[in-house]
Amino acid sequence: MKDDVRPLQLPRPRARTPHPLLDRLGATGSLVCAVHCAALPLLIALLPSFGIAAWLGEDFERGFVAFATLLGLFTLVWGYRRHRVVRALGLLVPGLAALWLGVFYPPLHEALLPHAIVMTIGGTLVGAAHLANLRLNRAACPPGHVHGVDCRHGLLPRLR
Repeated sequence: MKDDVRPLQLPRPRARTPHPLLDRLGATGSLVCAVHCAALPLLIALLPSFGIAAWLGEDFERGFVAFATLLGLFTLVWGYRRHRVVRALGLLVPGLAALWLGVFYPPLHEALLPHAIVMTIGGTLVGAAHLANLRLNRAACPPGHVHGVDCRHGLLPRLR
């Protein structure tokens, strides 16, 4: 009988995933942004009558893009540390590039229809990246894992 001596292999510690609510918030916000950007050319004539033209101005748009960037990078990089699949980041980066280009590149920002198209594509890609990250995080769970009230692998503890 031969003794096999194997080095002790410790399981690789998994990075904790942010709460799925953050990805859902990011996906919802990005898709709402895409709908907003697609519908804005149709509703641009009605904005003065609604009295909200100032609320939907350039500062709001820049702030929203900055928030989408921070939320997207935080949740997707954290998710990547858990599932090690680049697919979601591959959707996020071009989506954020389109959003930043649409907001900060003056010739594109001042042209109504191209701006709406670029922002719609960017928002859709960012939303799709959050949805892909949700699915990848779900697939990275150990076999037989049941998500329930006692599931505690998220960033924020669940309230009981």
